[in-house]
Parts: sequence; structure tokens; C-alpha cells
Amino acid sequence: MLRTWVEGIDAIRARDPAARSRLEVVLCYPGLHAIAFHRLAHKLWHWGLRLPARLLSHIARMLTGIEIHPGARIGRRIVIDHGDGVVIGETAELGDDILIYHQVTLGGTSLVGGKRHPTIGNGVILGAGAKVLGPIMLGDGARVGANAVVVSDVPAGATVVGIPARQVDRRPAGADLLPYGTPCDEALDPGLKSAELLRQQIASLSARLAVLEEERLRERGGAAEAAAEAGRTGAGQR
Repeated sequence: MLRTWVEGIDAIRARDPAARSRLEVVLCYPGLHAIAFHRLAHKLWHWGLRLPARLLSHIARMLTGIEIHPGARIGRRIVIDHGDGVVIGETAELGDDILIYHQVTLGGTSLVGGKRHPTIGNGVILGAGAKVLGPIMLGDGARVGANAVVVSDVPAGATVVGIPARQVDRRPAGADLLPYGTPCDEALDPGLKSAELLRQQIASLSARLAVLEEERLRERGGAAEAAAEAGRTGAGQR
């Protein structure tokens, strides 16, 4: 238990340059507090003490602004940065070394019992405001951009952005940590890239059409001039 605590503290220090000491992390990081509350509430939940578990989870939510259902399964070295507004549902499953920013929701899309919430692989980054909905799977090392809405599986190592989330085919080489899950690069959204490609194609076709129109006018002018010359020649012969 102590080892898990120390790992969690060191994980925060590794991901947040503002964390200057272990003591500061213990005293000032609500993400760490929320996970500590959850680990106790999770034990109560599996001991069959459902109401005390929910009550403890509710208290943790009031104190930290982070809501984690006691039934959720959370791995080791989870970092919830800033944390306010994070919601993790009952059947969510989180692996190890995950970075979660504020306003993230791991929610369900069904009112039927059973598995309703996402499964998050190891080393995933969930950007601020991201919504991951339904019993879907995010593969190891996946990145979810800020404010993305994910409703289908994400392959391992992929980066997704947008609403609904779509995979970005470009990622900075060797990027271990992608801030807020979002590559800071141009044309992140595949839709925007497609629109830009379409704009370029339209511009190219317009230029070709202008050249063809100019050639057609030139040919028409030449034909008219030849006809006029022929008319003058005929009149002279008469």
C-alpha cells in the first residue's frame, strides 16, 4: 500500500514540473487525494459495503471535485492533473501510468446493467474535456485530444481528436508526453485536412479551366479572323 502511494506521488512529480516536492504533492494535489479515497471506497465496495463505499466516494467528490465510482477499477501510477470535473463511471477499467486532465468523463451510454463504461489501456493520455463513452477500448499508449468525444475503439498508440473523435495520422516522433493529448501541430483534424486538399484541387481545376477558356477564345478569334480574310479575298476576286 505504501509503495503504491509513493509510486503515485512520484508519477505526479514526473508529469508535472510545478510539483516541487513529495510533501507538496501530498498536501496540494486533489488528484492524489481522490485516488486515495477511491482505493478505500473500492475495498468497501468489494466487501459488500455498498452504501458506505458510495458515501465515501461522495465525500471525496465534495472535497476534490473528482467523482470516481467505487466500483471502477484503477491501476497504478494514475495521474489526475488539476482534476476538477473528472467523472469515472462504475464499470470503467483503467490500466497503469494513465494521465487524466480536468473535465474528462469516462461515461456510459446504456441504462442496462453490465459493462457500460470504457476500458483504458496502459500509458494513455486523456486531454482536458475529453469524453470517452460506452464499453469501448482505448489501446495502450493512445492519446485523446482535448474536448474530443470518443465513441469507438482506439488502436494502441493512436492519437484521436475532434467530435466524433477521428484518428490523426501524424504524431511527433519520439513524443513520450503529448500535452493534453493533443499534438501541437497544424491541420490536426482529418476533416480539415480533407477540406484543405479539396480547396487546393478546386484552385488547380479553376486555373486549368481559365487556361482552356483562354485557348478557346484565342482559337475562336483566329477562326473569325481567317473567315474575314477569306471574305475580303473573295470580294477582291469578284
